[in-house]
Formats: sequence, structure tokens, C-alpha cells
Amino acid sequence: MNLWWLVSIFSFCIGTAIQGALKPEVLNVGAIFSFGTVNGQVSRIAMKAAQDDINSDPRVLGGRKLSITMHDAKFNGFLSIMGALQFMETDTLAIVGPQSAVMAHVLSHLANELQVPLLSFTALDPTLSPLQYPFFVQTAPNDLYLMSAIAEMVSYFGWGEVIAIFNDDDQGRNGVTALGDKLAEIRCKISYKSALPPDQSVTETDVRNELVKVRMMEARVIVVHGYSRTGLMVFDVAQRLGMMDSGYVWIATTWLSTFIDSKSPLSLKTAKSILGALTLRQHTPDSKRRRDFVSRWNTLSNGSIGLNPYGLYAYDTVWMIARALKLFLDQGNTISFSNDTKLNGLGGGTLNLGALSIFDGGKKFLANILQTNMTGLSGPIHFNQDRSLLHPSYDIINVIEHGYPHQIGYWSNYSGLSVVPPEKLYRKPANRSSSNQHLYSVVWPGGVTSKPRGWVFPNNGRQLRIGVPNRVSYRDFVFKVNGTDIVHGYCIDVFLAAVRLLPYAVPYKFIPYGDGHKNPTYSELINQITTGVFDAAVGDIAIVTNRTKAVDFTQPYIESGLVVVAPVRKLNSSAWAFLRPFTPLMWAVTGVFFLVVGTVVWILEHRLNDEFRGPPRKQIVTVLWFSFSTMFFAHRENTVSTLGRVVLIIWLFVVLIITSSYTASLTSILTVQQLSSPIKGIDTLMTSNDRVGYQVGSFAENYLIEELSIPKSRLVALGSPEEYAIALENRTVAAVVDERPYIDLFLSDHCQFSVRGQEFTKSGWGFAFPRDSPLAIDMSTAILTLSENGELQRIHDKWLRKKACSSESSQSDSEQLQIQSFRGLFLICGIACFLALLAYFCLMLRQFKKYSAEESASSVPSSSRSARLQTFLSFADEKVDRTKSKLKRKREDMPSNVYMIEAEPKNGSARINRDISQEREQYNNETWLH
Repeated sequence: MNLWWLVSIFSFCIGTAIQGALKPEVLNVGAIFSFGTVNGQVSRIAMKAAQDDINSDPRVLGGRKLSITMHDAKFNGFLSIMGALQFMETDTLAIVGPQSAVMAHVLSHLANELQVPLLSFTALDPTLSPLQYPFFVQTAPNDLYLMSAIAEMVSYFGWGEVIAIFNDDDQGRNGVTALGDKLAEIRCKISYKSALPPDQSVTETDVRNELVKVRMMEARVIVVHGYSRTGLMVFDVAQRLGMMDSGYVWIATTWLSTFIDSKSPLSLKTAKSILGALTLRQHTPDSKRRRDFVSRWNTLSNGSIGLNPYGLYAYDTVWMIARALKLFLDQGNTISFSNDTKLNGLGGGTLNLGALSIFDGGKKFLANILQTNMTGLSGPIHFNQDRSLLHPSYDIINVIEHGYPHQIGYWSNYSGLSVVPPEKLYRKPANRSSSNQHLYSVVWPGGVTSKPRGWVFPNNGRQLRIGVPNRVSYRDFVFKVNGTDIVHGYCIDVFLAAVRLLPYAVPYKFIPYGDGHKNPTYSELINQITTGVFDAAVGDIAIVTNRTKAVDFTQPYIESGLVVVAPVRKLNSSAWAFLRPFTPLMWAVTGVFFLVVGTVVWILEHRLNDEFRGPPRKQIVTVLWFSFSTMFFAHRENTVSTLGRVVLIIWLFVVLIITSSYTASLTSILTVQQLSSPIKGIDTLMTSNDRVGYQVGSFAENYLIEELSIPKSRLVALGSPEEYAIALENRTVAAVVDERPYIDLFLSDHCQFSVRGQEFTKSGWGFAFPRDSPLAIDMSTAILTLSENGELQRIHDKWLRKKACSSESSQSDSEQLQIQSFRGLFLICGIACFLALLAYFCLMLRQFKKYSAEESASSVPSSSRSARLQTFLSFADEKVDRTKSKLKRKREDMPSNVYMIEAEPKNGSARINRDISQEREQYNNETWLH
């Protein structure tokens, strides 16, 4: 028994020793930070607190101790590398850090080689791809989401351009690149990238030089992406340069909210320099654990620094490592390291490279980290397939008086901008429509609450160079005063009126474009904007597709469109004016149908109706009289057959429509001045070989050639209204194609011409500006205001209303009524006639067969075809008297006692009368079938 106890105790001791050898008591984790920075100080305290909490709970690591070794990189890349090498020599299982993206790119190569996971919540460069750096894990949302939030804020407030100020390192450059990509998705852009030296080497002189350049630019929305030292220096210099006044918009990335959270209360100087700025903060949902940790913070930090979201992410990162280690050990894995064979050939010097070893279980340990699914102080922690955290989100902060951070809303990758916390919106279907994007009101720089415009004219003393067409014709629209650069006209007055409505001054100078001998080409004028010769173009410039691809236009201030103008002659009243409502074909078809319908009715009524019988001459006159009397509904003949009545009813309806249309058209002809021209519109020109005129410089030339495929050889360039009139009168051109406003002016003095057809394009005139110019939007708003208050119409009446003659009095001729307009009615009537005749002849053939059988029984049948045809015609022409014939045949078939009338006069007479009544009733039934 004693021996058994000795063996048991010995086995237990050996097992414990082996277990201790396989599962070390201390698990080493390294941390590389610059502890002199705000984030470094907060992270150090938070990681130490996490280590203590983990080690105080034996359930986490089963009694083992987690040891975090801190290495101060002092914001020095070389010290960061040396710290990482030292950790690798001591069999470190994971490294928290580095703090900057610059060192993350470098140390990730070391982590990949030695298979030691590298976890960072501050190196958030979007280009740190898991494909290239598989052992690098970002435990906070990377800057791609941060830039998405900023881009949506820019879109929400309606700005089009921003200026980016950043430190020229990996994190700064790549973050601004991501911002540019996200802005491009919403048709915004970064107009200028102001690169400053890295954070530790930037000076106030560097900042001042860049801000002086920024102050001279148009955009007033400025995004500052960097570190707190550089960012605060930018705001301080900007405040001294007057760039924190009204009109500016400053958006700082998370560095500003981090500084405010950790350094409050701020000094008066700092608070004043950042007043009105917007910034973002990683959103961390409220929870009991978070509140408990916040209440512990003053004790943990001894009041030296305030807690910011990076402290929460630091705490959660250590817990992620601890949970992954527990899972790693629970899976039966052992912690072991092996030499890297790639280092065997490296020798010499005092570097102990042989001490660097590969973590054998590094891949499994990394997989456990990526499978983390827990709720930490920062909220739910779970990685997507692309290693990004689930539902990244940010608080949107507005800095108000005394540097107080006032929260105006949230942004999340799930729901966009909202005033509702993201965790509440996760329970609802995602809806990122513009109507659901909301933020609370903002106090902007300068203490104003109205949203800044986001841009101004460059403060460099240069006026806007506005190109104006130097026209030689239609000078009512725009013209240059001889001997000066002064321009006047309808278009100029509209522009000046719109500029006066803008809430800011617009320095400009009109520059005439053209040689003064012929109208300039407007497409070339537009190209001068794209090349930078002009800053805008004002005039009678049509908004067409090719031009909108090069520049931005304002709202149209006048409607336009291509029309055809041609010579016309008046159609005076004449003795034959009553024939004008119908075309000759219409008259012919109508007449034919009168005869056809009359003939059909005659056929259907001939055997039954005495009014449609008689000598041939009388029948012809009856058909003609009946046919044309239906035009006035004055026919005297009655129809007794059902088929005849159906045909007549349909025909009378057709006659009603035709006579009503004729009356309306004739009334118009006799009461309205009528004009006639062989040119009916653009379709006539396209199908003919006539020559067509167009205005020099107009887009009509390209439109006729490219869109309507009219050969250029048929086009004639005309430079003035006088040339229009001469060319049309001399038949040099059959018609002129030009824009409606020009033609209205032309016709006011030339009433012998008229617009033919309808406008075949729809467009308008607008002012042209460079692409994405904010001035185009403000001018469009001003033009709409002019339209609503009536000023636009008053300017139009001042320049373009003429009293002598106008195109409105030149009515286009009313088109004659075509057969196509009544084709459906005639078709219905024709089908009705055909079906009635078909039914009638089928019944006739049936009756004729019966008749032929009776005749063949009483006489010798004739085999001649002509004889049978003659018999059929005779049968068809025979007057139907079915009562007498049937009664006669029935008497012959009856017994002799039926005819004993004398013996029984009363009863016999009654029977005969009853038989006659029955015969008549049967006759009427058969007649109805006709």
C-alpha cells in the first residue's frame, strides 16, 4: 500500500513537471509605442490594466501569467526595429503595435518571417493589406472608413472641393489617397494636397508657407489628417492668419478628438484656435463594462491623462490576445520556437541573429485571433472575411466654446450619417438614401450657424476672365460696343441680374471672342474654357451634349430648339374653298364608299322591299339617291332586313364622323388665315435634295450632318438675317434651320416666311463654367430666382419683343384631312358590308338549292351551266312572297275534307284563317333571318 502511494506521488510530480515544461507559466507579449505621445500614454495605462485583469482571473489562462513588455520607440523608426528584434529574441508570442503605419510596413515583414502576430489599433493605413502582410492585424477600423465618413459629410453639406493637409508619410499619403477615391465616388475632388514634413520634423515655418498657399485658393473646405502635434500647429497658424473666421470649414480626423478627450480642459489659446472645427471619434457603444472602466481610469492614470477611444481598443487588444492564447492551449497546442534556416548563413559582427526563432504555432495562433467573437469595452469585436471589424462607426464632433466637444451625429458603414446611435440602426434594414442622412446643427468657424458656401474667389486679385461671343448678327442677344470692350444685350443683362443676386461679390471682366467679321464658332469658345483661356463663357450658348462633356452649364435662362423656316404663300378664299378640307384621295374614297354602301343595302333589300324594286333605271336611281341622301340623313327608303339595318347603322355613324370633321375643317379654312408651303418640316428636308441654310457658328451644322445624315454639300452657311431673306427669296435654299430665339427675331421683320413643323430638338441657353465649378450652381439658383420673380421675362421683353410682326401671327396651314385619319372607320364599315353580303349569299344559296330540288321534281332538269346561272339570277331577282306560296303548297298536301268549306263554312273558315296566320308567322321568322 505504501509502495502504491509512493508510485502515485512520484507519477504526479513527474506529470506536473512535464506539464510545466510543456505549458510555460509566463506568456510573453511585447508592445512597441512612443510613450511620449497622447496615444502612447493612454495605451500604456490601458494595456497594463488589461494585463492585471487577465492575470487576476485564473479562468482566462489557467493560472498562467501574461507578461507585456513595453518598448518605447520614441517616435523613431530605428528604435522600433530594434525593439521588435529584442522581442523576437525572447520568444515573444505576439506584439502590440507599432504605433505608426510607417513602422507597420517595415515590421510586418519581420512578423511574416517569424510568424509572430502583430496587432495595432493606431497604424490604420488602408494599404496594409492582409494579402501582403498576413500576420499584421488592425484591431480598430482603418482609415478607409474614416475617409468614407468625411466624404459623406462633404456630400451632405453640398461641397464639391476640399483641400487636404497631411504629414508626408505612409499613413498621411495613403489616407489622403483613400479620401480622394471616396470623394470621386460622389463627384467631389481634392483640389489641392498640402504635404507637410513628418510630425517630428515639421516646423511652424513649414505650416505657415503651406497655409499661405491655401488661403489664396478657391476651396474653403480643409481636411487635416495627421498627428496632434502637427494638427494643433496648423490650427494655431491658421487662427493667426485669419483662416478660422467665417467662410472656412475645417475637418480634422480622429487625432483632434483624441487630443480633446485626453487633454481637457484645453488652454484658452488652443480652444480658440479650434473653435468651429469638425472632427471624428471612433464610436464605442455605451455598456456597463465601459462605464466601470471609465470610472477606474482616474485611479489607473493618477489623473495624468484622460481616456480616449484608443485606450479602449488597447485594453480590448490585450484581451483578444489572451483569449486566443487560451483557445490555442486548450486545443492541445504547445508553445515552441525553432531556428530560422534563412539566418544560418549570416555571420560576422556582434548581431545575435541566431537568437531569432520562428513561432511554430504562429499560424494557428493567428487564426484564433481572427476568429475572435467577443464584446469588449469598444463594443462587439468580430472580423469580416477581409479582416475589417464588423460595423465600423464614428461619432461626429463639433468643437464649440472652450474646446467642448459637442456631438452632432454618427456615421456608420451600415447606415451612413444619422443622429441615432448606430447600434440601434443595426436592428433595422439598411437605408442610406439621402433623405435618411441627418446631422444636428453646427457652429462653424467664426461662430456662425449658417452653412459656409465652401469656396470663394481666389484671393489673388485676378478677375474672372469671361469670354463673350463677338457677334455680327442678331446683336440683340449680345454685342460689343464699337471701339470699346463694353458688351450689351439680352444675355449680358441676364448674367448681370443673376450676379447681383449672389450673396458675394464676383470680380469679372468680359473678353470679346471673335474677329468681328463673322460670328464665332461656339464650340471653339467652349474649348477655350477647358484650356484655361477663359474662366467662363456668357452669351447665346446652346446647351448640347458635346459641350456638356467639356464644361458645366447653368440652368437654362431661355428655351431653345432647332426649327425650320421657309417661304409661304397665303391661301385666299376661292370658289372651290369648300374642297380644301379633304385631300383628293379622301374625296374619292368617301364617294366610293357611298356607292358601295348603297349597292350593298340594295342587294340586301331587293327581294324583300318594294322600294328597292322596279325597272333597272328606277333601281339605279334608287341606289344613287339612297347612297348620297345618307350624307344628310335624308333617305326616304325604309330598310326591312336585319342585315340591311345593321349596315346602315354603321354607315350612318361613319357619315356622322366625316361630316363633323369636314364642318370643323371648313370653318377653320374660312375664318383663319391659311399659309401654304411645300416644306412641311424637317422630315420634308430629309427626304428631299433641296439645299438647307444654317447660321455660321451654330451647332445646327453638326446636328444636321451627324444626327440627320444630311450631306454637307446640301448645307449653305448664312451669316445674318438679311442673308436668310435673300437666300429664301432667291430659292438659293429651300429652308433655313436655326434656333428658335433667332428665328423669332428674324420673323418679326420678315412676315413672308414662317416656321414649318415643330421644333425637332429641345434645349436651352446657359452660361458655361469649368467642370465642377461651384459658381455654376449658385448662378443656376440665381437664374431660377429671376424666373420666379418675373425679372427674366422683363429682360426678355426689353430686348426681344418686336411689334412689327411676329412668328406667332404666321400660323402654319392646317393640314388637310387625310385618309389615314379615317382608315379605321372605313375598315369597320367595309368589314360590315362584306360580312352582311357573305351571310346573305350563303342564305340565298341554301334557298336556291331547295328551290332547284322542287323544280327538278316537277319538270325535266337542265344540265346547262348557263341555264342554271340564269335560273339562279331569276331566283335572286324574284320578289319574295312566301305567305302565298307556302299556303298554296300546304293546301295541296292537305286531305280533301279540309276544303269542305260549304258543308262547314264557319269551322272551315276558322281553320283556313288559322293556317294562314301560322304561315305568316313562319314567313316573318324567315324574313328576320334575311
